[in-house]
Amino acid sequence: MTTAGSPPMPLIPPATRAPLVAVARAIFPALIHLEVQGLENVPPTGPLIVAFNHLSHLDPPLVVVTTPRELECIALADLAHVPVTGRLLKSYGVIWVRRDEMDRNVLAESLAVLAAGRALALAPEARISATGALMAGHGGVAWLAARSGAPVVPAAMTGTEVGIDEWRHLRRPRLSITYGAPLCLPLPIGLPPAERRACLAANTETLMRAIAALLPPEYRGAYA
Repeated sequence: MTTAGSPPMPLIPPATRAPLVAVARAIFPALIHLEVQGLENVPPTGPLIVAFNHLSHLDPPLVVVTTPRELECIALADLAHVPVTGRLLKSYGVIWVRRDEMDRNVLAESLAVLAAGRALALAPEARISATGALMAGHGGVAWLAARSGAPVVPAAMTGTEVGIDEWRHLRRPRLSITYGAPLCLPLPIGLPPAERRACLAANTETLMRAIAALLPPEYRGAYA
């Protein structure tokens, strides 16, 4: 297991990842009603960041099983100690991050993934929404995009906030995920610090507005 503060993870996924994803793709249709749109917007090769709204613990698995790329994912280190969830995340192989920390090793691992031409998935809100709608985005995605030059595909999910509760009532939840057109979020070279921060904030706003545009109005929250 890679923990926050450890050296960058090897760019070789664990042997358990492929069978885990295959099983998830096989059983998901029996567990959910799923609508997927915009897969043509996901570049088939090259470095890529998939940035999704975060409504529940179902969001990362939904992105993994629907995106036609193998994804590296960032996950909260606290989840490593949750019995079932932790075992699944370790079997998949994730980049662990501590809550509310800007860990340099996490950034280095993420940049290494992108430098190798691979795809990375993360939530710019950095936490599950407390409202069921978009919260303010953090600057991590914009920073990674600027440093790596990777395009960012916005992904918008609905229904996952009630998915687990629907399962408890033995119902198949109706979920959707829509992939938007790739965004280029450049950061001009040589800017003074204040202007660089302003540019990153503007890029984050652009990304969050792109995610909001893919969502029904009731999910747009801070970006309504």
